[in-house]
Amino acid sequence: MTSRMPVPRVLIVAGSDSSGGAGIQADIKTCAAFGVYSATAITAITAQNTLGVQRVEALAPDLVAAQMRSMLSDIGADVIKIGMLANRDIIEAVADVIANDTEECAVVLDPVMAATSGDKLLEDTAIKALKELLIPISDVITPNIDEAEILTGFRPVDVDGLIKAGEALLEMGAYAALMKGGHLETKNITDVLVTPDGNHIMSAPRIYSKHTHGTGCTLASAVAALLSQGAPLEVAVRVAREFVFGAIRTAPKLGQGNGPLNHNLGAGENQPETTASPFAALKKLQN
Repeated sequence: MTSRMPVPRVLIVAGSDSSGGAGIQADIKTCAAFGVYSATAITAITAQNTLGVQRVEALAPDLVAAQMRSMLSDIGADVIKIGMLANRDIIEAVADVIANDTEECAVVLDPVMAATSGDKLLEDTAIKALKELLIPISDVITPNIDEAEILTGFRPVDVDGLIKAGEALLEMGAYAALMKGGHLETKNITDVLVTPDGNHIMSAPRIYSKHTHGTGCTLASAVAALLSQGAPLEVAVRVAREFVFGAIRTAPKLGQGNGPLNHNLGAGENQPETTASPFAALKKLQN
């Protein structure tokens, strides 16, 4: 009889956001909201707040790899969520660990290239490595429109464009692509999950708020957390989107610029199942 781990496990490979709104900090908070255990391999340290990024210091690639191997050799992981990678050498190190030190582990790739403020978080020379080394081993990639344009060579301007870009990413080797349409100038937020079995178009009214720092990190981490619990990909994406909308709607309104989300939407058996609760959303979709 095989033993079962007590809780689902997500290994987060990403940068640290000193403001706590994005990066490793947002990823951990999101996993906690879903009752999922998270461990980390930090790729870079950033000095940033709601107004922008003041400084970025990438860690040594072998240290990033050592963090990953330390976690995988002991606690293990059901899903690896990848965020900010900073440079080509770190991408190569992460890809090497995934290729040689993991078994039956899903990969959620958020191709972080810039902060919400627009500050660059990935060197231009790293784009080729991202496309060649990480996209082909990703179970789902979650680019926004700017990232989709850099990765595919054209900019989606509507839903058909999102689908076309997603199909291009599948041709690069990704199993599925969650194409985020938040940057389209529309009243609704429309995202498209592109998979080999078909496309799933998801739309909801746009929430007009400047407190959107870390939405991409939060969405990808929510998908990773749900996948680690065994949720089908489409269900994971739909619940993750609802979680992010709730986190924006109830944002604490901190800072002078693009403020953080509210990741404390309620997790665990003793929490009320409000409309913002990830557990209420998951049950609604499963019933």
